[in-house]
Amino acid sequence: MQGYSITKDMVKEIADKKFIRLYDLQYQEGRHYFDATRRPLDGIVAIKTEDEFQKMLPDAVSCVVIIDNEGEQEKLLLSYEYRYPAGRFLLGVPAGLVDKEDEKSDNPILETAKREIHEETGIVVDDSKDRLSVINPLVFSTPGMTDESNALALVVLKNVDLSTLTQEGAEGQECFDGFVLLTKEKAGELLKNGVDERGHFYSVYTWAALMYFCTDMWK
Repeated sequence: MQGYSITKDMVKEIADKKFIRLYDLQYQEGRHYFDATRRPLDGIVAIKTEDEFQKMLPDAVSCVVIIDNEGEQEKLLLSYEYRYPAGRFLLGVPAGLVDKEDEKSDNPILETAKREIHEETGIVVDDSKDRLSVINPLVFSTPGMTDESNALALVVLKNVDLSTLTQEGAEGQECFDGFVLLTKEKAGELLKNGVDERGHFYSVYTWAALMYFCTDMWK
């Protein structure tokens, strides 16, 4: 199937707000597709060359955080965060946007992961004992309506003191309602049920973390 090549001159800005932009992608004469994005016009994915596309950074990083304390069952660390479009607290993973300082580091994805984990859990990732890796450098959220993307990062915390867990580092509009530590058995139940213990649906990134944990891919 022949695709469409979109260039900058084929893109019209519809809205430009502080946290969201909307572009009209006129991929053929008289034919339009819309892209809701955080990116400025020069940075949207649709106009990138193949080389730029393959090398681009994600907008954010979502973290699969596993607690691996000696003599205990491994546990997946999740938390409840208020998600404004859903209007309720949803079970999710530590996650956040890649900022300009992160981009300057040798590994922006893992730098973002460490920063977000500290902000949202109070835990300082220790490179000397904890294990960090990139599960996937970039997955799109839903490219039918946005070019927003997340990297998936794995962080295995070894012998961490869980009494230090705190959500006091929440910034801006972030609002949390406690942590959840799931054994493999309990995570499997949430996968099977499709909802959390409050009966609420969760995001695809939470589903991915549950799957990665339950299938032992993290090992």
